[in-house]
Amino acid sequence: MSTTVAAYQLVETDEGVRGRHTRIPLEDLGEGDVLIRVTHSSVNYKDGLAATGRAPIARRLPLVGGCCAAGTVVEPGKSGVPADTVVAVVGATLSEQHNGGYCEYLRVPAAWVVAVPEAFTSRQAAAIGTAGVTSAMAVVKLEDAGVTPESGPIAVTGASGGAGSLAVALLAARGYEVTALTGKPEAEDLLRDLGAANVAPRPDTSGTRPLERGTWAGAVDTVGGDTLAWLTRTVAPGGSIAAFGNAGGNRLTTTVLPFILRGINLLGVTVTFPAAELRERVWELLASSLSREALDAIATDVDFEDLDDALRRIVTTGVVGRQVVRIGGEAAV
Repeated sequence: MSTTVAAYQLVETDEGVRGRHTRIPLEDLGEGDVLIRVTHSSVNYKDGLAATGRAPIARRLPLVGGCCAAGTVVEPGKSGVPADTVVAVVGATLSEQHNGGYCEYLRVPAAWVVAVPEAFTSRQAAAIGTAGVTSAMAVVKLEDAGVTPESGPIAVTGASGGAGSLAVALLAARGYEVTALTGKPEAEDLLRDLGAANVAPRPDTSGTRPLERGTWAGAVDTVGGDTLAWLTRTVAPGGSIAAFGNAGGNRLTTTVLPFILRGINLLGVTVTFPAAELRERVWELLASSLSREALDAIATDVDFEDLDDALRRIVTTGVVGRQVVRIGGEAAV
């Protein structure tokens, strides 16, 4: 093994925080007892914000980007996971406080490491990544709140994006009637192939009434801002919204009326440090409900050398589905 490894690092420049290709010493990988040979990562909206300086994601610099990683175990440490096992690290504080997945090797604490279900390759695990784990967690939260396929239709906002498309696939596979809301009409065929019963344009969020027609038994919101506010007005009595997006803005302007008159639930979703039991449930749900065909249909490959363009694109024009970054190694199948 070389004494340095290829990495895509977030650094401070005269123009603000930017990403750059570089090499870093092995001893700078960071703290942790598990060493992973990274074969794949993915491009997430959060990664794009960090690499273009649009949001202060990284809490220290320089720092390797990439909020998820998939690969094989080199040094198991205290993880209990044998060497050469395919594993994933999602969320935690990758690319915020700890070096992330855009590197040939990653060192992390044992508690962060998940052995990937045998149903998935390392590429597929990276295609799931932060977006898929978050979407699966949203589905778990909706189901725990009592939303069932018999409850009625489910809305998914930002449905053509990585998290949205995976939410559509998961919900449809579990028997829900899904309406996919998207600003990309060219994604309609893909969304229907993933199981969406209906595909509709982005909603008109300009209404000022505190309550509108209660249409949805539940919703997965990947957008935030005015779109999330619209959902609070249009979810049916007793319905629930699982929310984790902010591409549409961080501010939520609504009233208490949907909560006190309709009894709706707003469920926040984060993958930073989920309880071990919840993390296990999420990966079980992914293994049982996400078809490999759907996952492969959503995912496209990005060469490590092309990360700059991919990260810029996800925060400017947006992308359809998931972008998987090929870092290296034979486990790239």
